[in-house]
Amino acid sequence: MTGRRKFLSDATRFGAGLAMTAALPFGPAWSAANEIADSRMIDVHHHFIPKFYVSEFEDRIVASGARRPLVAVWTSWTPERAIEAMDRSGVATSVLSLSFPGVWFGEPREAARLARRVNEYAAEVARSHPGRFGLFSALPLPDADGSLNEIAFAFDVLKADGIGLLTSYGDKWLGDAVFDPVFAELNRRKAVVFVHPVAPACCKGLIPGMPAALAEVPQDTARAIINLVFSGTFTRYPEIRFIFSHAGGTMPMLIGRMHQYGPKDILEKVPRGIEYEIRRQYFDIAGSAFRPAVAALRSLVPTSQILFGSDNPFIPLDETARGLAEMGFSADDLRAIRRDNALGLFPRLKRQAG
Repeated sequence: MTGRRKFLSDATRFGAGLAMTAALPFGPAWSAANEIADSRMIDVHHHFIPKFYVSEFEDRIVASGARRPLVAVWTSWTPERAIEAMDRSGVATSVLSLSFPGVWFGEPREAARLARRVNEYAAEVARSHPGRFGLFSALPLPDADGSLNEIAFAFDVLKADGIGLLTSYGDKWLGDAVFDPVFAELNRRKAVVFVHPVAPACCKGLIPGMPAALAEVPQDTARAIINLVFSGTFTRYPEIRFIFSHAGGTMPMLIGRMHQYGPKDILEKVPRGIEYEIRRQYFDIAGSAFRPAVAALRSLVPTSQILFGSDNPFIPLDETARGLAEMGFSADDLRAIRRDNALGLFPRLKRQAG
């Protein structure tokens, strides 16, 4: 196992990770550098962190499950540092999203105000750096009315590339009927929806001393996907293009159990079957550019549904770029994952690319 693939503590991994992306020596050892630079990648899993978000909500962010060493990484984020990391790894454009815990801290009006602030901030970042950033706008879910207002603002005013959601809100996962009005509108708009996992309220601190990012975060992606399948949400809203983080989390390993333990009447809600609904969704490889994870994902979905995502700044962007180059993909598949699949999802980026 190489040094970059060792498990590090939160403080070392995330703090040292920034240093790695800021000053990584490229030379003969980085044999794929020119290939990656030529590919002009699109990063669909790239977080922005406004300084006001951390300074005003740090205690609530920590209470949501983020450890303070991780929060310390957030405070050092700037658009300029993000662009430096992008340039070193050959990323042309990154689609910005707010990481968990998002904007909901229990009060609808506060959530709506915070969603508007972070979305306007990210849109201004994109305007100030033409061609370098796209935007997944945050919504104040579980407030459906506030979210419908923000969807209209995001697409009609900010010209966002899509919407960013979390896998769960409180005790409800995305397939819950309470979210139907929001998904109906997103379906009408044929929206791209980026789904980022959280450490759900039920399952924080299950293993003492173990960070939620290790097990609960990828598991919550699986919970959300299972809920979206079995509730029939994927089937009812076929025009939404979902992107799930981290190669689908633990979902690829659970397909058999979905058949074995799922509802017996599943074909009534999912007439084309479980695999059909999952295979048409998209998955980024942030934090998952390792052979076992990629092999599991590739056994389930075609290459056309796999996207490059880095999880910058929490995982050094270069780590995923290097990992992808080592997965044994063909040149055509690499080009699709790094860039072409994303261009098919985002018309504005395709026009921008010429």
